[in-house]
Amino acid sequence: MKTAAEDQHYTDATDEPPSAHHSDRKVRILVSELLKGGREATLEHNGMDYRLRITANGKLILTK
Repeated sequence: MKTAAEDQHYTDATDEPPSAHHSDRKVRILVSELLKGGREATLEHNGMDYRLRITANGKLILTK
């Protein structure tokens, strides 16, 4: 049985449970929620910034 914390949607690394980094758990995040109505976001991973954007054709592009 899952705990309440395991059922949450994690959008900020500081909100993740300690086991999240070592599990095979897959998280589903709607791009519309991630971008909050915009067409572009900057994602930080291991101290590096990545740009996620929606193209004019509705495709997703992730660049470093």
